Amino acid sequence: MEQAVLVLEDGTVFEGVSFGAPTERTGEVVFNTAITGYQEIFTDPSYSGQIVVLTNPQIGNYGANPSDSESVKPFIEGLVVREISPLPSNWRSEERAEKFLAGYDIPVIAEVDTRKLVRLLRERGAMRGIIASGKQDRAELLAKVRQAPSMAGQNLVSRVSTANKYEWTQGIDPVSSSDKIPAAPEPDFHVVAYDYGIKRNILRHLVQIGSRVTVVPSDAAAEDVLALRPDGVFLSNGPGDPEPLTQQAAQVKQLIGKVPVFGICLGHQILGLAFGGKTYKLKFGHHGANHPVLNYRTGKVEITSQNHGFCVDPDSLPASQVEVTHLNLNDQTVEGLRHRSEPVFCVQYHPEAAPGPHDSHYLFHDFAAAMKEHKS
Repeated sequence: MEQAVLVLEDGTVFEGVSFGAPTERTGEVVFNTAITGYQEIFTDPSYSGQIVVLTNPQIGNYGANPSDSESVKPFIEGLVVREISPLPSNWRSEERAEKFLAGYDIPVIAEVDTRKLVRLLRERGAMRGIIASGKQDRAELLAKVRQAPSMAGQNLVSRVSTANKYEWTQGIDPVSSSDKIPAAPEPDFHVVAYDYGIKRNILRHLVQIGSRVTVVPSDAAAEDVLALRPDGVFLSNGPGDPEPLTQQAAQVKQLIGKVPVFGICLGHQILGLAFGGKTYKLKFGHHGANHPVLNYRTGKVEITSQNHGFCVDPDSLPASQVEVTHLNLNDQTVEGLRHRSEPVFCVQYHPEAAPGPHDSHYLFHDFAAAMKEHKS
């Protein structure tokens, strides 16, 4: 096994063993606390520009397969784990997880003390880092890390968004779902989904509520979207800093009052900007499948799947027009917003999960109800 190192921008070095591709990659180092769903994490476009540390001590035990991918390819810059399973075992497995990443030139470093690494990231915040294999000069690696761009200020949406609009028709596969999911109904609605880095399971849920779905590029003009005669517009998840996305926020602002709008994750942040608000960077972000969120409207606590490093500042929003609907119980950050007079709402977390709990599936049905009322 070839040696590998992870070098952080503060000079900390973690030694390990190289798996995946024998290449160098830089990125913001973040950690995810989900127990399962590593392939969905690999292929979530929201991780573009980031090296992911998985806190589950063994990764790869059920291999990889095409059905679990949330996009066309993995978007993580690199992977850091405690142990790569030597024997994947699952009837759906088609290849080893690290070989899946290697096929896309993504490095993996294993045999790292991930508990120590995660504690460091919690104390000092997410940092830039580099994964390199072989006997590399560590001073040179540190210099490369410090020259790498910071996540703050980066517009990464253009890396992951579709270049052309397309139709999506696939609903949720009942074989791969733990719920008793009926076949998707005939479409009652037409949803236009902005692709800022959209996950496939979001599209499946939109079909599952009875929608014909048209996916459009992140920079699609509002007038072109409205020309498609949608019953509702969806704003997807995505990577990077929302603050530079002024063009996207300007287009979304033009949709408010015209059609129902539902946003998640980066879509939530863009909608916050369209409302006139501001965003800020979190110390180490929310990445995992067990975050408790209070729904102010119902009084219930939802266990949610999350993946974001930025947040909407509630004090920057016009309180007469926008209400906060959800609150993160770990750090009291904003997790949901709703317009007070228009059918426009958003959440910071991932109601489609993949991976994660299903507590928040109701939001897709709320979107369907808003579209039904708007049509009548």
